[in-house]
Amino acid sequence: MAADAIVENDAWSDFWQGVRLSMPVVVASAPFALLFGAIAVDNGFSVFEAFLMSAAIFGGASQMVGIELFGQHVAPWLIVLSIFAVNFRHVLYSAGIGRRIAHWPVARQALGYFVLTDPQYAVAEARAQSGQTVGFAWYLGLGLPVYVFWVVESALGAVFGKLIPDTHALGIDFLLPIYFLGLVLGFRKRPLWLPVVAASAAASIVAYKTVGSPWHVSIGAVAGVLLAVILPPHHSGVGERP
Repeated sequence: MAADAIVENDAWSDFWQGVRLSMPVVVASAPFALLFGAIAVDNGFSVFEAFLMSAAIFGGASQMVGIELFGQHVAPWLIVLSIFAVNFRHVLYSAGIGRRIAHWPVARQALGYFVLTDPQYAVAEARAQSGQTVGFAWYLGLGLPVYVFWVVESALGAVFGKLIPDTHALGIDFLLPIYFLGLVLGFRKRPLWLPVVAASAAASIVAYKTVGSPWHVSIGAVAGVLLAVILPPHHSGVGERP
């Protein structure tokens, strides 16, 4: 019984550690959640439909893309393809995080993949790189608050959307990109970090100017992955082997 109590206390400690790490993401993503709810209503969605879309999809940028295309009465196949383009990077994230959570039961792995976001992946990968185990309680504490606040704030945005000022004018839409940039910089000592980031950024910019949004997101990610596969680590000259 004492051993069970210790394990339970450790799990709660890990969970709350994850919750604390999630707070910057919760704050940074709030403007986007509110904005999504407002845009959804503007495009003919009801408050419940906006709430349901956030709860079922939890897609962030892909929800924005989808809702804009819904409003333009675009063909369904094009909406699906566009959302896939935005979310393709999650295929890469899942492949990377899968080796970190392979010891979890299948049901827990499924939940872990559902709450997987860009910051979630970066923080979990950094934890694994430091030699710590990516446990379910810690991972859930990191991801659950982001999910809950995203859904609730989407509904609030749908209800009070007309009262929300222009978030771009306030500059708060830069919070999440800046936070994620900080996470990316945390990997700067890994082999190939600089060339991979440079290739990904260059490909994304070129794709944005030529192909357009949202394809630049996936094209940039694929370019970085391809360079990492092609170049051996000792060519990077950046940092040391982990």
